[in-house]
Amino acid sequence: MAGNSSKRGRQTVRDMVLSMAAVGVVVTVAYFSIPSADGNSGVHPVPYQAELASAKRAAPYPLLGPQTLPAGWQATSVTYSANDKGHAVWHLGFSTASGQYAAIEQSDGKADEVVARNVPGGKPDGSSTVAGQDWQRVQGERYRALTRPAGSTGTTVLTGTASYEELAQLAESLK
Repeated sequence: MAGNSSKRGRQTVRDMVLSMAAVGVVVTVAYFSIPSADGNSGVHPVPYQAELASAKRAAPYPLLGPQTLPAGWQATSVTYSANDKGHAVWHLGFSTASGQYAAIEQSDGKADEVVARNVPGGKPDGSSTVAGQDWQRVQGERYRALTRPAGSTGTTVLTGTASYEELAQLAESLK
């Protein structure tokens, strides 16, 4: 009798562990398969107009932002601050109509440092003319970019996983 009761206790613990594992699998599958309540698939739009206006007043260079966003684009992040070298840095990130990432990165730091920081592994990839302005193309390890060094008035980098065409759309909207 004593042998049966010890075996039964181990089966109960084993069964409990197996049951917990089964419940964990069901919860994990449910978590990743149920769409978000807002229908944005995890993209959370942020208002950026007030931050843009404030940053334009504070920036030591002509700060750029979209006058109007291209159809289907949403702003997802916005910051204006000083980097570790004391340079003014403007960032405005977007989810594009195709679900890719695009961002405006501006700084009054050295042009090559600004490009290297925002397009890791970047190599020249030609040029584009957008709205009458010349932009240099840069292809990085993960991101591509349209860049426009502006000397002492800041360097503008339009970067992300977005295509060059989508980055050109962003460039056209800047003011």
